[in-house]
Amino acid sequence: WICKIVHFALVYAMLTALKIMVSVMLVIKWKLLSYPYINGKNRAYLEQMEQARFFFSHCNMRCIFCQNHEISTEGKGFPVTIERLAQIFLEQQARNAHCLELVTPTHYVLQIIEALKLAKKQGLSIPVVYNTSGYERVEILEMLKDYIDVFLPDFKYYSPDTAKEFSHAPDSPQVVKEAIDKMFALVGKPQFKDNIMQKGVIIRHLILPWYYKESMEIVKYIWEKYHDDVYLSLMNQYTPMYKALTHPKLKRKLTTFEYDKVVDYALDLGFKNCYIQQGKTATTKFVPHFDGTNVY
Repeated sequence: WICKIVHFALVYAMLTALKIMVSVMLVIKWKLLSYPYINGKNRAYLEQMEQARFFFSHCNMRCIFCQNHEISTEGKGFPVTIERLAQIFLEQQARNAHCLELVTPTHYVLQIIEALKLAKKQGLSIPVVYNTSGYERVEILEMLKDYIDVFLPDFKYYSPDTAKEFSHAPDSPQVVKEAIDKMFALVGKPQFKDNIMQKGVIIRHLILPWYYKESMEIVKYIWEKYHDDVYLSLMNQYTPMYKALTHPKLKRKLTTFEYDKVVDYALDLGFKNCYIQQGKTATTKFVPHFDGTNVY
């Protein structure tokens, strides 16, 4: 299956020639207060930061609960040349963005590398974040070693059966494990400057309704493999959308009980480098509008 995905990505890259389909580019100001750092007392960073987030059209996964299905499955987006993308990267740095975040970039790796080459030659120096489903080939990640500073992979599933049912990718758990190993080998332990990560890996996990025990297996695996050499982000923002609206298990939101069970388990294991979410995050108001706004 992953061979089919990679083949699709390469063919799609050739079909799009020198252009990339960008769905939306957002400059986001946010406070890390919404992602408290677990240190036993839930102390929160107060540092305010700004990031430039680029959403790329299409995706190498087919998750039935995807909140960005308009771009991941339907392919909404607007063509941007490699040269223009490089310029946009530099413009965001000039606007004092703290980092560039590339969302679902896998199938545009060749073009993105060229854009980053151009931008770096002209002075791009802020960290570049690779926001990915985690369903990556090691060979592709190796190509990124001189261009990506922070890897932000999802670790969605521990069970192949769950991965098959919700993303049509039963090999996802093993592929993601190997991909994260490679990411860690490329960028190493977390490095910070002014409370902003300059190098490192942040592994995200979205807890799904009914599946908190599987989430605990993922948390256990990460702790036993990496301890606090990577950051863990536990998300409670699951919002039923797309095909999940009619799925018997996924059509409801996560409960506080389910989320707290996973967070408490992470604390009990010894996690300190972990972000959690508080407040009402399970809402569609956090889903971007893919209408071409800010694509220029």
